[in-house]
Amino acid sequence: MSLARARELATAARAALAEGLDPRSVRKTAGATFGKVAEAVVTSMAPSWRNEKHAAQWKMTLLGKAPDGEPTEMDYCASLRPLDVATISVHDVLAVLQPIWRTKPETASRLRGRIERVLDAARAKDLRSGENPARWRGHLDQLLPRRERLTRGHHRAMPYAAVPAFVKQLRERQAMAALALEFTILTAARSGEVLGAEPGEFDSEAKVWTVPAGRMKAGREHRVPLSDRASQIVAEVGGRFDLSSMAMAMLLRRMDADATVHGFRSSFRDWAGNETHFPRDVCEAALAHTIEDATEAAYRRSDALEKRRGLMIAWAEYCCAP
Repeated sequence: MSLARARELATAARAALAEGLDPRSVRKTAGATFGKVAEAVVTSMAPSWRNEKHAAQWKMTLLGKAPDGEPTEMDYCASLRPLDVATISVHDVLAVLQPIWRTKPETASRLRGRIERVLDAARAKDLRSGENPARWRGHLDQLLPRRERLTRGHHRAMPYAAVPAFVKQLRERQAMAALALEFTILTAARSGEVLGAEPGEFDSEAKVWTVPAGRMKAGREHRVPLSDRASQIVAEVGGRFDLSSMAMAMLLRRMDADATVHGFRSSFRDWAGNETHFPRDVCEAALAHTIEDATEAAYRRSDALEKRRGLMIAWAEYCCAP
């Protein structure tokens, strides 16, 4: 062993001892980096994830690998990956979490849990010992401010007054992701419904997109009336958007848009409620929302397709205004 390597291991051993770890684990696990363990964890967990979105998020935040191969701003663990997993300390974990703890609380909280998962896996494999420096209760909760409880169901939405200018920018981009996002906006659909679309779901003559029950959140078939521009996009892409689950979100980040893909559904709903006279039930049906009132649900036998057609045409005309 070279003198330089001996000094390196001695420094790592002292760091481990200072953190209450067994210094012998440093010698035993030399070369077992956080990055290698994280990659093994992601690979082992992949079969249990319900969709590609979960896999993409874990890969981006832990491994710095964007779905489209481009560099990602979500590469939060770049400083951890080269470190011996046996010597990672609370200071290393805080260096990753503190810069985003207040500005991106939900992301930071999920990232902390993922780091904890990787370090637990390392301990289970006897690659490290001692306390998990990413543990929250009784540990990091004493060092980081408690974040506000997340209110589920609220996504950052672009004000509807800004949507036409944004759509104009989208149409200047020659990319499948731009077409998919524009189509998502014009149909007020969920991203999963758009990305899972198949050519057989579209009726070009009737200008109707029928999303099968298996791909709908409520588990019921949903018919979407298509505006001229939405139909044009379907024809241009051949009825299928060949993209990863994160492609549209990545495009929003590159365009520096302070909104989520799902948030455009809120933009649509705010516009419909504030700027049109379409009935509430028609607007809710356009979003494929479940009717919570049992009596109302019993009496509504139709999906109001033609009434919704007028609504979606008006929305497209608003979004595509010069």
